[in-house]
Parts: sequence; C-alpha cells; structure tokens
Amino acid sequence: MANQNTTPAASPNQVGGFLGWIERVGNKIPDITMLFIAAFFITCIVSAICSTIHFGYLHPTTGKEITVTNMLSPQSLVTLMTKMVSNFAGFPPLSMVIVATLGIGIAQGSGYIGTGLKKILMVTPKFLITPIVILVGMLSHLAPDSGYMIIIPIAAYLFYASGKHPLAGVAASFAGIAGAFAANYTPSAIDPVIQGFTQMAAQIIDPSYEVNVLCNYFYAVGSTFAVIGSCWWVTEKITEPWCRKACPIDADIDVSGEAMKPITPQENKAFYIASAVLILMLIGLFLALIPTDSLLRDPDGNIASFKAPVMQSIVAIIFLLVGVPGIVYGIISGTFKSSKDFTHSMEEITHTLVQLIVFYFFAAQFMYAFGASNLGALIAVAGADFLKSLALPPQITIFGIIIFVALLNLIITSASAKWSILAPIFVPMLMSVGIAPELTQAAFRVSDSAVNVCTPMFAFYPLIIIYCQKYYKKTGVGTLSSLMLPYTITLLVVLTIMLYVFWFFGIPLGFQADYIYPRQMF
Repeated sequence: MANQNTTPAASPNQVGGFLGWIERVGNKIPDITMLFIAAFFITCIVSAICSTIHFGYLHPTTGKEITVTNMLSPQSLVTLMTKMVSNFAGFPPLSMVIVATLGIGIAQGSGYIGTGLKKILMVTPKFLITPIVILVGMLSHLAPDSGYMIIIPIAAYLFYASGKHPLAGVAASFAGIAGAFAANYTPSAIDPVIQGFTQMAAQIIDPSYEVNVLCNYFYAVGSTFAVIGSCWWVTEKITEPWCRKACPIDADIDVSGEAMKPITPQENKAFYIASAVLILMLIGLFLALIPTDSLLRDPDGNIASFKAPVMQSIVAIIFLLVGVPGIVYGIISGTFKSSKDFTHSMEEITHTLVQLIVFYFFAAQFMYAFGASNLGALIAVAGADFLKSLALPPQITIFGIIIFVALLNLIITSASAKWSILAPIFVPMLMSVGIAPELTQAAFRVSDSAVNVCTPMFAFYPLIIIYCQKYYKKTGVGTLSSLMLPYTITLLVVLTIMLYVFWFFGIPLGFQADYIYPRQMF
C-alpha cells in the first residue's frame, strides 16, 4: 500500500529552468507530419518567388547555371499530381523499413528476442551487471521499442536486487539503448531509413551517387567498446553515488511484478535450436561469399560493391536472419500454434509503422518538390560557397554539424523526421566542399544518439519516469533529465572522438564509405 504522506511525483509542467523551457518550446511544435505539410507549401511558394531571380550559381556536376523551377506553375502542378503516388511508392526508406520490420516482428512476436535478452541478463555476474545491462540495451534496438518496455524495468530490478540503486539501472540501460543508434554490433531497421534520406539528398548534386545501407557499420562496431566503457564509468562513478544521495529509495516499494519470469524448459530448448539455426545461416552466408565467382559478388568478384547482390540484399538478409530463427523458436516453444499466429506477429509490429507511413507520404512529396524545384541544389551550392569563404577545415565543419544537430535534438527527437529535414540541406552542401555523405550521416548519428536521453521531448520519457517512480515516487522530468545529462555529455564526447579517430587514421566508416567527395577510397 502506498504511503499517504508521500509527496506526489513532480509534474512535467512544474519543471523550470532550461529543461522546463525545452519542454514548453517542444510542446508548441506542431506534429512532425504537419511540419512537412507546411514545408511542402513553403517550398512551392519560395520556388515561385526564386524562379524569377538569377542567382548565378553553377551546378557542380553539369556546370550549368542553377535555375529554380516554379512548383506552382500549371505544368509543375500537373506533374506533381501524376507523380504523387510514385513519389510515395518509390520513397527509398519505405519498402526497406517495412521488410526489415516484418522479419523483426516474427522474432519479437515469437518471443525469441525477449528470451535471448533475458538469458543474457540472468547469467550475468554481479560485478558485470552494469556493462552487460548497457550491452543488452544496445542489442535491444533490433526490436523496435523492446528496450524501453522490457530492458529498462528489468535493469532497474536487477540493480535493486544486487544492492545497487535501481535508478542507476534505468540510466545505464537507457544510455545503452540511445548509444546503439550510432554504436552497435548489429544493423537494424533504422539503417535503411537514414541511408535512404542520405542517398536522396546526395543525388541532388550527383544523380548517380549511391549510399550503402551499412556505410557507417565499421564505425558503429568500433564505437561500441568506447560507449560501453564510458557509460560503465559514468554509472559507477557519477550516477550511482548521485542517486543514493538525491533519490533515496522509497520504503514501501512493491517490485513483485518486476522480476523476470523464468524461462520454461520448452522455451529454453526452442531458444538453443533457433540460435543454432541462426548460426548455420550465418555460416552458410559466409561460405556462399567465399568463392570469387559467387553469385552474391559483383561481376568483378567484389563483395563490398553497390553492384554486388549481397549488398543489394542487406534488408532481405536481415529479414531472413531474424525471421527464420523466430519461426523456429515460435513453433518449438508453442508461441506459434498456427499460421495465424505467425502472420499475427507481423501484423502486430506493423502497428508501429502506421505513423511512420503517414509521415513518409508527406515527406516524399516534400523531397520531390525540394529536388524538382532545384532549391536543394541552390541552397547546397550557395551554402558551400559560404563555407568556402570561411576557409574552415572539414574537421571544424563536421564538428559544427554535430553541435547543431545536438541542439536541434533537444526539441525534435525523431531521427527519421530530423534527418529528412537536414539531409537535403547538409548532405549536398558538404559534398560541394568535398565532404562525403557517409561522413555527414555519421556526424548526424553521433548527436542523435547522445542527446535523446536528456531531453524531455523524447517520446518514451513519460514511460521511463513511471519505471523510476516505482522506486522513487518523487521522480519527475527534471529528475530523469538530470540523471541522464552525464551520459549525454559522455556519449557526445566519446562518439565524436571515435569519429575523429577513424577519420585521422583513414579507417573506413563502413562499406563504400569515404571521407571525401568524390570518392577516392573505393
């Protein structure tokens, strides 16, 4: 029974200072879909005005003067109407996200992903709880939202049961989930989303330019060690002591429902068989890639090539690698008792895509108008001309992008929404000064990973506050933001340093990823 004398949890509306200002400003921002509807109309109006002006800028690829097309002209409006459906249907991130998410839905709906995460946490020795919680948080990004709904409450309970402060467990797992956006061992559905926007933006300047889905993969894998180590240090040296001092655990807590349900023998058997299937699939893929004349290689025998079928099939491979083990687990564990259960698992996860699909429709129209009007090319070349006049080293320019995105992320937390706005501006602009799209994308992911955890505008903040209130009822927005601020600073510094380390030593960021444009490395 709850203590009647306990002070009610702080309302987010009561938060003052900088965090309160962020929340108030963020709450006044229209829905992101409405922003794109507005951006579409603004683009059309601006194009009509600019179409009457000669700016004198030359297109870097064609060498011809950039002229703005009036998107409100009868011809442009007719063309827009005829292309509206194809703009949406051909929107690169759309199909890739749906396919990857369907496979993940099978693995998640069957229970395979949840069981795997539980097994990792259950066998973790006490002295390794913190780094393992961070690691599991990073791995949980394979399944959309599972980290927030499964890992965070379990992490809090594990910390509490082992004598650590439960809010430190919340913080560590939250930091791991956030850091996974830029640093992780495994690709996820977010990779094709970001890649799709980057490629469309790059083609404003260079229509033939292609961006590999795994263009930041090597950087992501390499950064995991730094993220785990640094967040571990923050948890033990900063977060844990601060929590014990500022957030005393309530005396009447009830965590009976927080403990992990034991894994049944049938689930255990299903997990090992499904994992064996996954390993065999990976071995099969590896063996299929070995021959120089493999059908998965390009005509020249290269694997890391845009023409290589294996690179063109990354999303399909992700679908199979998570979907097939999910099916095996579901059948053996009894989760999938009929074909209806199998299809239901995919149907359930598509509910998470409804909002994204609506957003993609209007984003596709905006991207078309922005490109067809030539405003994107004009802004890119004009911006590049300004950057050239500043004569800043590319390292400073990239650092400026990191800081700008970090500040913007305080208010707009959706990675896809934010990058769909920024990519058409930053990617071609930096290409014009010799900076590769893959590097610009990596800089964006650094900031997006770091700042989500401390902004009240993050969609999962209310849910995470509820988890915290089970142990400390006075938890509010300010409490959680203060708790996560050291992780934001740490992730921002560590991920930035890792990016510059890769850059300094010329280590590829990923497949077909260079630091300069035009490509020289590949």
